[in-house]
Amino acid sequence: MSTQAGDKPVNCDLPALRMQTNYSADDVVAATSLQCFAYIYVSITTFWTYDYACSFHEEWRFLLVSQWTKVKGLYIVTRYVPFLLLATNLYLSFSSNENPDKCRVLDNICSGFGIVSAICSECFFILRTCALWNNNKILLAVMLVTGLAIVGASIAVTFATTAPATYATSTIPGITGCYISSTSFQLFVPFLLLSAFELGLMILTFIRAIQNWRIKSGSLYVVLMKHNISYYTCGFLFSVANIFTSLLLNYAYHAILQDFQFVILAILATRMHRCLWHMKHDSDALVHVSISEMSLIESP
Repeated sequence: MSTQAGDKPVNCDLPALRMQTNYSADDVVAATSLQCFAYIYVSITTFWTYDYACSFHEEWRFLLVSQWTKVKGLYIVTRYVPFLLLATNLYLSFSSNENPDKCRVLDNICSGFGIVSAICSECFFILRTCALWNNNKILLAVMLVTGLAIVGASIAVTFATTAPATYATSTIPGITGCYISSTSFQLFVPFLLLSAFELGLMILTFIRAIQNWRIKSGSLYVVLMKHNISYYTCGFLFSVANIFTSLLLNYAYHAILQDFQFVILAILATRMHRCLWHMKHDSDALVHVSISEMSLIESP
């Protein structure tokens, strides 16, 4: 994502620039914002790489041993799209983009990767919620129609906001990256819709938990329920935070939190799916798990 000229510095020291007298305060603030943007994305990339390295063994065990299904394909997309998102943002941050149109294209690519990552992560838990409700077709249809409506509205708002935006680069030599020089508050709308969707799925999970808390006590069912509640809570809180940062803070810091949400949700979705798969394959106690609970892990 791109940064904005009006951002305030966040303890990113540019002592040499502050000593300059031939640059305006706005130039220094813009340069500081671009440097902070680059530093934070390096930190997010390091965190993502560390998580991947820590789970490398179980990751490849899952990829090599599990059957090839649609859910496994969804897992691969969810797992590896954030790599593309972070790589594109790092290129945007550290390359000298003198052409505003190139900045616009890269920013739109980042937005596209972010939307794809969020959609894939949510699809995992739409399927999980449907499994908790015994694959109710009416409920699945309602969730899919609602999800598609939210995706369509989010794409429309995002690209309608960024398309007419003005992009610029820093006037200070040695400062790479580009930023949006105009302010847009409409980007809170996708997160408002996403938070409402997350809240709805969370309520469905709670209703099912209350209905079945005495009937079903299998270990996989309990883990599935806990995973759903944890994921929805995390997604809802991130979305609410993004709403407030979109309205109260400048665009650069909103964009950083936005992509951080996509990365965290992707990590949660893939880790939780691997956990269910390993439970199914490693525990003899799961022989009696119902088909509705198992259908998410591997499709025939």
